[in-house]
Amino acid sequence: MASVNKVLLVGNLGKNPELRFTPNGKACCKFPLATSEVWMTDGGKQERTEWHQIVVWGKSAENCGQYLTKGRQVFVEGAIRSRSYDAKDGTKRSVTEIVSQRVQFLGTKPTGTATPTDSVTDGFSSSEDDTGPMMPHLPEDDVPF
Repeated sequence: MASVNKVLLVGNLGKNPELRFTPNGKACCKFPLATSEVWMTDGGKQERTEWHQIVVWGKSAENCGQYLTKGRQVFVEGAIRSRSYDAKDGTKRSVTEIVSQRVQFLGTKPTGTATPTDSVTDGFSSSEDDTGPMMPHLPEDDVPF
């Protein structure tokens, strides 16, 4: 039986994206994305915000790093990836991230900003080199964030 690991999120960037490059030049962009839900109870309006760490690779990462800013609304399509790594202080750390296959810029663009496209994708094709989005084994210390 087949399984599916697919995540669809619409939310707002919690801070400006961090764009870095691996030692062999592959772009990697990370940013926190906030998604919120609101519901009514007898006690009034309730709200819960979830934070998701988004990871984008390749040309899509470069576009996100160049054109996205804190507060911008985006649609993210990707997959959940969990990984563990040894931190510099010797402790074992775990992280769960959304590795993006597609990022679509939503909402209004910041004044004076032109984007080449409002949607950027970077799929999980077999033609990706070893530094592409399929690298859940990349230690946190290897990508300088």
